[in-house]
Amino acid sequence: SATPLQRQWTVYLSGEIHSPWRAELAEAVSHLPVTLTGPNDDHALSDDAGAMIYGAVPTRPHWDSIGARLNGLRTTTNLKEADLVVVKFGEKYRQWNAAFEAGYASALNIPIITIHPPNLSHMLKEVNANATMAVDSVEKVAAALDYTINGTEPATPKD
Repeated sequence: SATPLQRQWTVYLSGEIHSPWRAELAEAVSHLPVTLTGPNDDHALSDDAGAMIYGAVPTRPHWDSIGARLNGLRTTTNLKEADLVVVKFGEKYRQWNAAFEAGYASALNIPIITIHPPNLSHMLKEVNANATMAVDSVEKVAAALDYTINGTEPATPKD
């Protein structure tokens, strides 16, 4: 939590939903004045939210459309309120939503940190070109946040 001299930071977590990276980052920055937000990362709930709230629809494209619009309310609101956006791209799935959210954050001039394996660098070159930094691990994001908020560097420099 924030001390009287620190402000509370809002960090939006975008991207890959099939690994525990969000929980790992939350644990790594638990000592910082950070509020973590993001999209609904429950895939089934995210897909079905519109139909569950507004009622079932006969065709899948319409079902997806109302779900996407409802999810967009959460996404755009949280992105606009973010001080920083962290976007994780994984190897197994294409994260179209993450690329869109990175572009939206870039248009809002919100700093972006991307996380992805080095072998995805070429495919993400445009996204990375608009990011403040691109890293390959949650630990590096946590260290960057610690430095940004507290001016604290890691005890051991990274290669």
